[in-house]
Amino acid sequence: MADGIQPQPGIMDIALYQGGVAHLDGVSNVLKLSSNENPLGPSDAAKEAFSRAVHNLHRYPSTEHASLRAAIGDVWDVDPAQVICGVGSDEILHLLCQAYVGQGDEVIHTEHGFAIYRIATLAAGGTPVEVPERERVTDVDAILSACNERTKLVFIANPNNPTGTMIGMAELARLAAGLPSQAMLVLDGAYAEYVEGYDAGLALIIGRENVVMTRTFSKIYGLGGLRVGWGFGPRAVIDVLNRIRGPFNLSSAALAAAEAAVRDTAYTEKCRIENARWREWMATALAELGVPSDTSTANFVLARFADEAEALACDGHLRSAGIIVRQVAGYKLPHCLRITVGDESACRRVVHAVAQFKGAV
Repeated sequence: MADGIQPQPGIMDIALYQGGVAHLDGVSNVLKLSSNENPLGPSDAAKEAFSRAVHNLHRYPSTEHASLRAAIGDVWDVDPAQVICGVGSDEILHLLCQAYVGQGDEVIHTEHGFAIYRIATLAAGGTPVEVPERERVTDVDAILSACNERTKLVFIANPNNPTGTMIGMAELARLAAGLPSQAMLVLDGAYAEYVEGYDAGLALIIGRENVVMTRTFSKIYGLGGLRVGWGFGPRAVIDVLNRIRGPFNLSSAALAAAEAAVRDTAYTEKCRIENARWREWMATALAELGVPSDTSTANFVLARFADEAEALACDGHLRSAGIIVRQVAGYKLPHCLRITVGDESACRRVVHAVAQFKGAV
């Protein structure tokens, strides 16, 4: 690169994002449990809506996403005017940093928080501030202690990825109330639908001006390949984000499939129940093999091993058996493997492979 052509400060501090491995050379019948995808896939309604969209591919998509926002409003009982839709929830996280963070500003995230928080902060020229968790659980007191006059955003994933843990509404409310006046709490609810009766913080946002929530269609709705997300927040914040959002950021096919998916609440509930059943089974079976995990509230289990060497050895054994899970050393958890909850066959297969590794079969 020419000496005079340089990126903005902070950009070169961003490490390239490493996604979960999807293929194993020379191995057939690969079982991919590394990306927290829904093993049941999208609902029939979503697939049908996607298929119908082919007839209008020559038309530009909606710029205001009115139909999808209305569907979200109906299902979650929120004002569609306070909803924004993006290319996955990632885009909305980036928009928040772009709109509210600049040079000299700080953004707080927890030590095992989603990698995009740091990436979006550095891309906007801000300074990421990492705070410790307490036994892999968000520590509200640690976050509040790290706040100062430079704090602009606080990112919390609840449930958290890759730990699977979460904190209750009382703690979230205490955090929101304790933030400096110029700071905003961002609740990342990518896995919220997996928690029975949890609204991802919607009730907390209503009546407050300093909380925003993001959601995704990539997990329980099974639409990871289409990249659709949404956010809900104060009208003033949503207005700001829409001013910098690309006008045609979502395709017509993605919008149609997402609208059908969010309205198919019976299918979403079926996915939640199946996930809870096999998540508990897998976590219990692994614990009986000497591989414990925290109680997960998402669609994965963070399996803990004695040390990094054992985790890597188990990962190698799983790969030899055609099973891909996620190494999470990049999240400062080198002794852990994150294992997506698959269907019954997948869960039984991965537990059997771990049992082989442990010499239990």
